[in-house]
Amino acid sequence: MEFLLGNPYSTPVGHCIERATDGSLQSEDWALNMEICDIINETEDGPKDAIRAVKKRLNGNKNYREVMLTLTVLETCVKNCGHRFHALVTSRDFVDGVLVKIVSPKNNPPTIVQEKVLTLIQAWADAFRSSPDLTGVVQIYEELKRKGIEFPVSDLETLSPIHTPQRPTPHVAPPTYTGPQVPSIHPSGSINPTPEQICRLRSELDVVRGNAKVMSEMLTEMVPGQEDASDYELLQELNRTCRAMQQRMVELISCVSNEAVTEELLHVNDDLNNIFLRYERYERFRSGRASAQSANNGVLSEATEDNLIDLGPATTLASRLAGLDMGADSVSSTLSSLSSCKPPAAPDDFDVFAQTRTGALSEPRKT
Repeated sequence: MEFLLGNPYSTPVGHCIERATDGSLQSEDWALNMEICDIINETEDGPKDAIRAVKKRLNGNKNYREVMLTLTVLETCVKNCGHRFHALVTSRDFVDGVLVKIVSPKNNPPTIVQEKVLTLIQAWADAFRSSPDLTGVVQIYEELKRKGIEFPVSDLETLSPIHTPQRPTPHVAPPTYTGPQVPSIHPSGSINPTPEQICRLRSELDVVRGNAKVMSEMLTEMVPGQEDASDYELLQELNRTCRAMQQRMVELISCVSNEAVTEELLHVNDDLNNIFLRYERYERFRSGRASAQSANNGVLSEATEDNLIDLGPATTLASRLAGLDMGADSVSSTLSSLSSCKPPAAPDDFDVFAQTRTGALSEPRKT
């Protein structure tokens, strides 16, 4: 088949996938990953060419560094691309013929690879269950469960979003004040938030995720230089707001000692970085097409008060956590008792597997 269709890496998106999944890379090339998403979204043959390149990289590949990089590219594309790509990824042909083969007993892949593949199948089955034309992955998932395959334990509510909803005006839920909460402060200056504060912070992170999903959908739908003025103004406002939120999140990551909270913050931070790369690429396309007049329109005010964490000139931890506000009132009034805490220094793996994975999972897992 490859003889008839040619080398999958010879297409523009195939060439990018080959580079982004090179086993010599020290880490993921997120700029290149987002460029792959753009090509898939903006070209007629992008989805089909991308799937061909991914299949070539995954089929029979024993270089598991390349396999993991390819799975990351695949996951990123599912999150940032549209229905045309989803239809190919969730088909039985791809899920059963490519992904399930990776974790078959005869290949005996490392545990981390098994975990990654099964996590993707599980997440996609949950996300696309209500889409009639995307249920191939759901069928495979249910078949594997009936065979006794044990999937990784995961909280699907905390996974990065796959679907982008209908674009609403970004919603800002008014925070409520329930009285001061006193977290435990460690000698090092880090903070272990109370359950009430964790619940409130997660509520604020849901708002951040919502804004990021709206921004992602707009970048997928809008054509650079041909967008409606109000849509472009909303996109700019979302970009400015999300960047302000991310700045506060990065500060908070270095202060919070709760491992689960830190992991959530890092996941949201990674999603925001992906969105910002797409936005910057969008602006580059737009600047080459828009007139000087349209480039000067839609200028928004410099200041925004839609900050996740209000960072003033003060350097106390209270000032870092004092701005969990999405509107006029501050959620972080619940943290008002932290006025004397100093900020810390930034701290430094089917029928198979029914037996093979169950045996492996019976041992204590490493975090």
